Amino acid sequence: MVSGIDKKAAIAAYKERKAAAGIYAVRCTVSGEVWVGQTPTLDTVWNRLWFTLGHGVSRPHSLQTAWSQYGDESFVFEELERLEEEENYLVRKMLLKKKLAYWQEKLKAQLV
Repeated sequence: MVSGIDKKAAIAAYKERKAAAGIYAVRCTVSGEVWVGQTPTLDTVWNRLWFTLGHGVSRPHSLQTAWSQYGDESFVFEELERLEEEENYLVRKMLLKKKLAYWQEKLKAQLV
């Protein structure tokens, strides 16, 4: 059992952690389709994506359709690029947009 002090320390550490922004890909190993996305929270996007896909409410429609057709075992998540820590929100947002366009073109991917 976790003590109240340990739990409070864990919660405090979680709140103080720096979120890593970046670009990711979701690949269907059966069809070869690739989707790319950007996120300010690279460490948690995997869970969010798989949750929404599992419940049938993910966007884009093409990703949800492929997931429903091939099943979760046919998909892999890949971190493509992690941004250096950037304090300025607008700079980070601009960098994510540029890097997303680069990876979308390079991989001939659809957007998440």
